[in-house]
Amino acid sequence: MQFVIRQATAGDAAEIARLVNAAYRPGVGHGGWTHESELVEGDRISPAQVTEILRNSLILVGFQGSQLIACVQIEHNGRQAHIGMLAVLPELQAAGVGGAMLTEAEHYAAAHLGAEDLVLVVVSARSELIAYYRRRGYKETGQRLAYPLASGVGIPRSDALDLTVLSKRSNKPLQPTG
Repeated sequence: MQFVIRQATAGDAAEIARLVNAAYRPGVGHGGWTHESELVEGDRISPAQVTEILRNSLILVGFQGSQLIACVQIEHNGRQAHIGMLAVLPELQAAGVGGAMLTEAEHYAAAHLGAEDLVLVVVSARSELIAYYRRRGYKETGQRLAYPLASGVGIPRSDALDLTVLSKRSNKPLQPTG
C-alpha cells in the first residue's frame, strides 16, 4: 500500500484525535484488532492533548491521498526515544501500515534524534499487541506502570489495569572513534 509520511503540525490535531480514538476506542462491535474498548472507556485523546504533545515531541502522520490513515508519536528523552500512539484506521489494520509507521518512527528516532534505545508502553492486558511488538524485536523490561488515571486517556474498566514497558536497541549507526 502506498502512502506518504510527514511530520504532523498543529493543524492536524483534530484529525489525529479522530484517528486515534477510532483505532483505540471505537464503539462496541467496531474497530480493528488493536482497540481497547473492552478495557478502557472514554476517548483516548482530544485535539487539545494532541496539540500539547506536538509542543514537546513529534508525531509522524501517514496519508493516502488526502486521508489521514496512520500516526505515531516519538518523544526524545536523552538516549531514549519513547514511541507511542501508533494508530491505523481500523479498516486498514493488518495491511502493513502500522509496521511501516513503526519502522519509520524507529528510523527517525535513531537517525534524527540519536536515540540508542526505543521504548514502548502497552496496556498489560493487550497480550496480542505485546506479542506484535515482541515479533518486531521489543522485549519486556519487567517494568510495570500504573494506568495513568490523571492524564485524561480514559478510565479503566478494571482497577487491576496497568501498563507494560517494552524496549529494544535502535539501529543507530555507530559513531567512529577517533
